[in-house]
Amino acid sequence: MPGAGEVSTGVALVCLGAAAWLAGGWHSGVRRARLVLAEGRTGRMAGTDGAGGAGPPSPAGRMTDGLRRVRARLRPEWGALAAGLVLALLGNSVLPIVAGAAGVPMLRRMRLAGRKRRARERRQDAVIALCGTLAGEVRSGRQPGEALLCAAQDCDGLGDAQAAVLAAARFGGDVPGALVAAAGQPGAEGLRGLAACWRVAVDQGAGLAAGLDRLEGALRAERDQRSDLRAQLAGARATAVMLAGLPVLGLLLGVALGADPLHVLLHTGAGLGCLLAGGVLESLGVWWVTRIVRGAEAAS
Repeated sequence: MPGAGEVSTGVALVCLGAAAWLAGGWHSGVRRARLVLAEGRTGRMAGTDGAGGAGPPSPAGRMTDGLRRVRARLRPEWGALAAGLVLALLGNSVLPIVAGAAGVPMLRRMRLAGRKRRARERRQDAVIALCGTLAGEVRSGRQPGEALLCAAQDCDGLGDAQAAVLAAARFGGDVPGALVAAAGQPGAEGLRGLAACWRVAVDQGAGLAAGLDRLEGALRAERDQRSDLRAQLAGARATAVMLAGLPVLGLLLGVALGADPLHVLLHTGAGLGCLLAGGVLESLGVWWVTRIVRGAEAAS
């Protein structure tokens, strides 16, 4: 019969696998399976000589769609609550459930912050591409309004304000005003420079292409500087991740050695004191490292 340590280790591994699945580790495999099944259904429909209508989905297709729907509803932050529930069952205490529930909003904020950061970076890349494409269109002989219309259609990623920019370029509206309004989105601040180049070119007859080239170079240099800074701060971020994972590693080592660390931490006075002090110190350490990283990014 397996011992308590082996059972606890197996449960911990299952929890780690579930957390990896919630974080998206298996999503690529599900996506590939869904694409293969979609290609198979398309091939069968093409082979029916227009008979029309695909047959009922196969069991594999239904299972794939079910997994996709389940994963769309489950967010990675709920893995903290699931891990707390498992630890509560193993340690016979409600404290892990409380800690897991408290970690859900924090992880949600981290996920949403990461989504906003990626959206901001996509807008920055879209603005740089817009400046380069617009400069090329102007050099090819197009009028500024027509060139902006073609460039904005080709460079997607400016967000909701892209429709206003296209409308202003198509119907002769206030193009600089539309660009300034679009620059209010995070990551699209470079559109203010584009609006300034547009005003100078229209009011004073200056070369629009030359100004766009200088603006594109400045925006590209700023993006490269941020990328270099992010690479230099990768060590600090790794330190924060390591600090967050060390307690879990310590618990797993204790279980592997045959001890019962959950009972000591959750059912003894000294263990509760160590748990409280360790949680406070770890939170302060992670917060301090994160503050240093954010301060460096803001200063740049």
